[in-house]
Parts: sequence; C-alpha cells; structure tokens
Amino acid sequence: MGEYVANQVIKLMLKKGIQVLHSNIVILGFTFKENCPDVRNTKVVDIVNALKEYNLNITIYDPWANTAIAEHEYGLSVTNELPTDKFDAAIMAVAHNEFKEFEISSLVKDKSVIYDVKGILPRDIVDGRL
Repeated sequence: MGEYVANQVIKLMLKKGIQVLHSNIVILGFTFKENCPDVRNTKVVDIVNALKEYNLNITIYDPWANTAIAEHEYGLSVTNELPTDKFDAAIMAVAHNEFKEFEISSLVKDKSVIYDVKGILPRDIVDGRL
C-alpha cells in the first residue's frame, strides 16, 4: 500500500506541474489507528519509506502519536504540533477525529496535491484517494 500511495501522489504532482525533487510533503497521521497513540505496526511508515526514494522533504504531523516511540522504533521525526508551513502535497493517512473537521487547505500551497488514504475528506477537495 505504501508504495502505491507514494506513486499516486508523485503522479498527481507531475500532472499538476509541481516540482517533485525536494518538494515539501506533509503526512497527517502516523499511528496504527485513529484516536490512539500507538505507533507499533503502523502502515504509514511504508508510505514514508516509499516517498523517501523521491528526495522529498517530509513532515509527519500526528497530534496523537508518541513521538519518542516513533523516533526510537522507526528513526522518524513526528511532530504533535500543527505545522505552519505551506506544503506541495498533503497525505491524509489516519482518520483521527481532529482531522475530520480539519481545514487541510490551510496546509497546502495554491498549486498542490491532497491525497486521502482514509476517505474522510470531501471528494471535491482531494486530488486522489485510496
């Protein structure tokens, strides 16, 4: 699944004329399931690892995740603080309650890709979904 999602996001970026190399991507959610701090057995790590092959700048935001365990188990930096940057692409990876009412467009640039792995975002604002 991780490689498929990564490839779909990259294809959508290319179709929109977004420079992929060194672009800024935000992944929303890292935990194993919604509304839970457990990061063990998370499949989001597969998406992150597949995206790393494209030399991207990846930010992982998850208000629930235990950041110390994510760092220890996967060697990945996860933040509990909502980023203030504007990203070239956003991937909704975990269906936390906070994300269901979240204004994802506030995180992305005017020309960007929004990909919804969990199908929780309105169809009219996403470029692709799993």
